[in-house]
Amino acid sequence: MQRTVTPVPIRTMEIMRDGMHIKYPQIGHVERPHVRRSINEAIFNLVQAIMAEQQDKQGAHQFAEMIGLYEIKTNERNVLSLTLSNYAIAPGAANGLTIIRSLTFDLQTGKQYQLGDLFLPRSPYVQTLSAIVQQQIVDRDIPMLNHFSHISPDQDFYIADKALILYFQAIEITPHYVGIPMFPISVYEIENIINPDSVLGRMLPA
Repeated sequence: MQRTVTPVPIRTMEIMRDGMHIKYPQIGHVERPHVRRSINEAIFNLVQAIMAEQQDKQGAHQFAEMIGLYEIKTNERNVLSLTLSNYAIAPGAANGLTIIRSLTFDLQTGKQYQLGDLFLPRSPYVQTLSAIVQQQIVDRDIPMLNHFSHISPDQDFYIADKALILYFQAIEITPHYVGIPMFPISVYEIENIINPDSVLGRMLPA
């Protein structure tokens, strides 16, 4: 039986204290309560993990400012894909740092998808996606810190419209002024390796 075919309701939660203002989503009613609990727990845990990541990367335990936002990228076809962004600047620091992480779920089962789950078993998805990213770097003349070789098998991603968006963190592969480099890839470009039973498969035409 098809479940949760309409967009799932989203409510905004907030954490506010000492220069910190974090907004993050929590989903409302779905047919299976354990799915709602599982997804909401995963979102909250990632919010906490990003805050800890800021401390690790900046070597600070307190910040002059920390702002967290979210964007819902897909909320249809029983697919929820979202990003959580966090900007923080330590006291006296010249520059702050923005971290973006993302989550993609099957709203029927609560399954959280990693990049490899989107593709057919044993498909060369790392090589295929890496080649597309490399071509976009050339075509878009994106400045790089070092030579780009390949994406990670569990590269950060989200799903938006009919595209898979791969991205890297700030100063991971590009200079600081570039920000967060994003690489949109149409599902039609990689249709032959997409697992049709995955959430990305639902973005393909029937």
